[in-house]
Amino acid sequence: MNKVYWWVSRHREVIMAVIDAFTVVVSYLLAFFIRTDFGRLAYPLATNALWDHMIFAVGINLFSILLFRINRSLWMYVSIDEALRVGCAVFTGNFAWWLVVIVLKIPEYIRSIPIMAGIIQLMLMLSLRFMYRMFRRDVMQSRRSHRALILGAGSAGAMALREISYSDRYDTKIVGFLDKNPKKVKKRLSGVTVLGTDDQMEEIVRKYDIDTAFIAIKNISKSELKSLIEQCRELNLRTKIVSFQMDDDPSRSRASVRNVSINDLLGRGELYLNNEQIGGYLTGKTIMVTGAGGSIGSELVRQIMQFTPKRLVLLDIYENNMYDLQQEINIERRKGTGQTQTDVICLIGSVRDRDRVNQIMDEYRPDVVFHAAAHKHVPLVEDSPLEAIKNNVLGTKNVVENAILNGVKKFVLISTDKAVRTTNVMGATKRMCELIVEGYKNNGVTQLCAVRFGNVLGSNGSVIPLFEKQIENGGPVTVTDPNIIRYFMTIPEAAQLVLQAGAYAHTGEIFILDMGKPVKIVDLARNLIQLSGLIPDEDIEIQYTGLRPGEKLYEELLVDPKNCTKTNNNLIFVAEPEDISMDTVNEKLNRLKKLVADHDADNQKIIHIITEKV
Repeated sequence: MNKVYWWVSRHREVIMAVIDAFTVVVSYLLAFFIRTDFGRLAYPLATNALWDHMIFAVGINLFSILLFRINRSLWMYVSIDEALRVGCAVFTGNFAWWLVVIVLKIPEYIRSIPIMAGIIQLMLMLSLRFMYRMFRRDVMQSRRSHRALILGAGSAGAMALREISYSDRYDTKIVGFLDKNPKKVKKRLSGVTVLGTDDQMEEIVRKYDIDTAFIAIKNISKSELKSLIEQCRELNLRTKIVSFQMDDDPSRSRASVRNVSINDLLGRGELYLNNEQIGGYLTGKTIMVTGAGGSIGSELVRQIMQFTPKRLVLLDIYENNMYDLQQEINIERRKGTGQTQTDVICLIGSVRDRDRVNQIMDEYRPDVVFHAAAHKHVPLVEDSPLEAIKNNVLGTKNVVENAILNGVKKFVLISTDKAVRTTNVMGATKRMCELIVEGYKNNGVTQLCAVRFGNVLGSNGSVIPLFEKQIENGGPVTVTDPNIIRYFMTIPEAAQLVLQAGAYAHTGEIFILDMGKPVKIVDLARNLIQLSGLIPDEDIEIQYTGLRPGEKLYEELLVDPKNCTKTNNNLIFVAEPEDISMDTVNEKLNRLKKLVADHDADNQKIIHIITEKV
């Protein structure tokens, strides 16, 4: 069986050409049969002429079929575009043969035969193709084990139906559509019925034994998408999102299916930025980004590029990340999708190296510095607190002081919610960085600020990719504590709000991004398991491993919400600057420097001192 399939696949184009050639013969015979009053009239000379010249009629038609590449098309994907090409090939071939008959005045050949045969041939060729498509679809559907609904009975739903029904990638049979418009109920779309509205989902799922849902709605809002996902989750449906690649030619538009992402589950609102305000301090300027190869740093680079700075100076200690980012920019430019006006300079170096930072700033004279370089993984930093002090605290001090020394106009520190009432080294070092920003706020040269936000989705070391990998491997999914909660934001959203906050920077402000409502980590895990079509604690076990060193049950973005005011952007707040002098900050820094110099200090002593200082 496999050998037959291999042979057919290898010679498919030849086989298709032979079938079409046979269709030409049948069409001419049927046309002759009809023309002779269904065989009641005897035209022996005309019959001989038909057979004597059949090879030429078939040859010309076959040439036309090959010319229009009809034999190369996939019958299971036959569409209006394919039907038009078949029509053109049939018309061209039969019209050419009709002209030959007329010009050469072939004796006894009935001149109307090519015209009649062309009509019959077109009907037969299209019928074969559409019948094969329907047969292949029905066979594929009968073998599939899952029964599904498509949510959205519009053009997007039709594209999704075609993608799912005719692709071997899906083990799913489409039972029907749901749509929020009641006027579409009982109507049919590409042969499939609209069974009801979104409000009737529970009833229809039970009636038709549905276990899967495909959400196929163009331009759906994040809140509407979240609502549909929640509705599907409550009904224990495997849920997929259909996305679309649109083309000016509708026949070339394509649908693709993806899993529900954590961003879909959060359903955060739309983000509005003042691009004119952001462009005012980025466009045509020299911008420096430290930690440029990291999750936030690299996204900052992508966002900044859109504002066409004169020069981008990128600094990172990890050469692999820097290389990947450099290649990404180069590839985008070669493809013509990335702007080429900005001079991008990728450099290797550590913020710990004061001289290296000064040499870079002195050479390139940045107007704005975004400081994203930091050690951020809480458990790792707990085990190596001195390294966190060197990199996060003293590295930030190096960058801030060199920024002031070299006349940088604006400095933006990337901070974290872990800096609030901190219980771990990472949060303590970040809080110390915020104090450095506030201590230097009256330097008279550089406008300093810090931007504080929580966890970002998909960042290096994020819990969500870990959950997805654990689910893919069959579990268990590990959660530190059943009550642990976190704030979440997407990487692009965080980067965009950082740029907006930078426009507001003046005198040591700490900007706090609105992270929405905190989310229980175990709920995220359960949602991801359910939306994968599995049952938590049955198909996939959830294990609680206990809080890691330095980890809190919940994070805070504010110390005192009453001391916080809203900016012109509804998602950005500003905390009242602390009245702290540089002398106070230096006293804390000197103590930390002594810790670094004391190679015999144990980790517990270091942790006690760093957390006490903030």
